[in-house]
Amino acid sequence: MSKSWLLGLLLGCVACAFVAPRAGGSPRVAPAPGGSPRVALGRLRGGEANSTGTTWGASAYAAVALGVVSAAVLRRASDADFDGFSYKTAFFFPGQGAQSVGMCKELVEVPKAKELFETASDIVGYDLLDCCVNGPKEELDRTAVSQPAIFVASMAAVEKLRAEGGEDAIEEATVAMSLSLGEYSALSFAGALSFEDGVKVTKVRGEAMQAAADAAASGMVSVVGLDSAKTEALCAKASELSGQRIQIANYLCKGNYTVSGDQEACAKLAEIAKPEFKARMAVPLAVAGAFHTDFMAPAVEKLEEVLASVELKKPRIPVVSNVDAKPHSDPESIKAILAKQVTAPVQWETQMKDLSASGGFEKGYECGPGKVIAGIMKRIDKSLGRTVGCLRAAAGNITNITA
Repeated sequence: MSKSWLLGLLLGCVACAFVAPRAGGSPRVAPAPGGSPRVALGRLRGGEANSTGTTWGASAYAAVALGVVSAAVLRRASDADFDGFSYKTAFFFPGQGAQSVGMCKELVEVPKAKELFETASDIVGYDLLDCCVNGPKEELDRTAVSQPAIFVASMAAVEKLRAEGGEDAIEEATVAMSLSLGEYSALSFAGALSFEDGVKVTKVRGEAMQAAADAAASGMVSVVGLDSAKTEALCAKASELSGQRIQIANYLCKGNYTVSGDQEACAKLAEIAKPEFKARMAVPLAVAGAFHTDFMAPAVEKLEEVLASVELKKPRIPVVSNVDAKPHSDPESIKAILAKQVTAPVQWETQMKDLSASGGFEKGYECGPGKVIAGIMKRIDKSLGRTVGCLRAAAGNITNITA
């Protein structure tokens, strides 16, 4: 039970002490102006007698309700602990699609990083490091495999930074941000989710999303060269012509959006994007299905079940959610948002605009395979892209692009 609930229930008990009648059912009285007694809140009509003879009625139950409501209010308030946070030193974690055969080959020369892969392999039931290093590509690209692989690669990259930059390099982080799957890496980095539970959850998440993708013919297309309004119009036209659903799934940056939907709608969108909407390109992606749309709804129940089975703590630093572009401090709120995330669009463009507008961002590290996030940031704001230090798990070294 959280501290806020305990405090709320304590308030309810205190309230009951003031409104409960004395033994035998006689009400408490308080003097009224002029000295005549008046019945206090302890006067309970139509109450139920308990084993001690004390009568409990509407007022006492109202007091208990007050405690419960107080607990709920306190609990909701605890979700805003990170309001006004600093973007000074940001850690970024990539999502699915960042994987490539050969990643982590040199990274695991760091003993702690290798230990993470050994632990993860015991949990998933196969040699995860071998899959990252040797593939085959078809296996590594499977959603059920790539999700735990990227999570572990990202956390191993953190260990690489810790080994080379010391604990101070980790502790200077003021915020963690990520793309989709990377939110689990960010939460683990922030101390909210244990590494072992992170592997467990991303394994189940990947399997559940793979099953949802297999259940319906769907896909994703990267659209380049259109703003969000025109991309939405393109989706509407493709949906109209195909009779199937398609929508923006990833708001990455102006001129670069990923859409998800039925395969027929994806094919139609790719066909009309350049000639009718003047897009620079529309490229179908090699993914299992229409992520971040209702096509993933069948995966939600499994994800909720595994999230309920793990402990989630308040993060030590803010972790900005892809769903609403805000940090959350209440563990239960974070779990609910993580479950919603698989069907909700990724609001990365908003997150990056907020970071840029804050004026407080000084440097960052991209922890994990590839350098997708730094590339996106350059397209949003070239000055931001130059100040992101890319910690590339695939290369096994730290590249600082601050010049």
